[in-house]
Amino acid sequence: MSDMMKAVVTTGAGEYDKLDYREVPVPTPGPGEVLIKVLAAGINNTEINTRLGWYSSSVTASTDAMAGSDSDDAIDDGGWNAQTPFPFIQGTDCCGIVVEAGPDADAGMLDRRVLVRSCMRKHGFDRWDNHWMGSDFDGAFAQFVKVPASEVFAVDCDWTDAELGSLPCAYGTSENMLIRAGLCRGETVLITGASGGVGSATVQLAKRRGATVVAVAHASKHAKLKAIGADHLFDRDADLLAELGAESVDLVVDNVAGEHFPVMLKLLKRGGRLVSSGAIAGPVVTLDMRELYLKDVRLIGTTAWAEQVIPNLVRYIERNEIRPLVAKTFALSDIVAAQQEFLTKQHVGKFVLLPWQD
Repeated sequence: MSDMMKAVVTTGAGEYDKLDYREVPVPTPGPGEVLIKVLAAGINNTEINTRLGWYSSSVTASTDAMAGSDSDDAIDDGGWNAQTPFPFIQGTDCCGIVVEAGPDADAGMLDRRVLVRSCMRKHGFDRWDNHWMGSDFDGAFAQFVKVPASEVFAVDCDWTDAELGSLPCAYGTSENMLIRAGLCRGETVLITGASGGVGSATVQLAKRRGATVVAVAHASKHAKLKAIGADHLFDRDADLLAELGAESVDLVVDNVAGEHFPVMLKLLKRGGRLVSSGAIAGPVVTLDMRELYLKDVRLIGTTAWAEQVIPNLVRYIERNEIRPLVAKTFALSDIVAAQQEFLTKQHVGKFVLLPWQD
């Protein structure tokens, strides 16, 4: 194996010129770590947000608006947990093969096809601090990545590499939201942004739990969402209050936020829940506190994954209980084109980078 590899190094906060496809040294696994040959790495909003510095509290615009800005103002506090460690390699999703085990690492995973748990809880699952591959340290937008052996999970299935590479961040985020919100069989769940990676994952995972699924997405994407389990479909510009009625849903899964957020609370039944792990339409929203306290509503923010998230997903995959939605694949060198097309939001499911594709 060569001691050099191809990778996309994000050199700083900014536009596409900060994505530098180049040769870098192959990482060496340390104690308790393994080296993975990356076969597929999904693209997520989070990589774009991190590059733009969107996580800074100084930013109030949507991801799309910020991506379309020509501002050169540096944002120093735009990371998830601290200042983003530029230059570094992004990539939160990873499907790969374990090719080397460092000292004290379990060699039993060698040559196995695996997924990596993107959200790592270094101090245990009874604390809320978390450490994200591709945001807090080097990730999978490369031909190789090193990770703690404890974060690697073998998967036995007939999915393609691209299909597995589409899964960790989107499905992990979704499964975590549904665990934290306690979605139960027979409840009605409203999912905004249902055609995206997290949204389409949530349609499937909520349906698997026996919920009635109301999905919100552009009308052109409704057929694909119906095929994966959505019971009721509405365009993203629909008057949901008129269509569904006040106090009509048990749970809202909302990673969109923005100007429509107040309607979400009106749709919730008394004692209902709203769970979120994103705000792509804008992070600053209007909240009528009366909708919150007079109806005993719970707002649940989620980032740190529960321990059972990835083991659950591996079980669902191996039992054929969920199915991947890969919209398109790209060579790693085509990351700029991939992110540009990603932001047009014309697709359903995930875009995936293939680091070994010419």
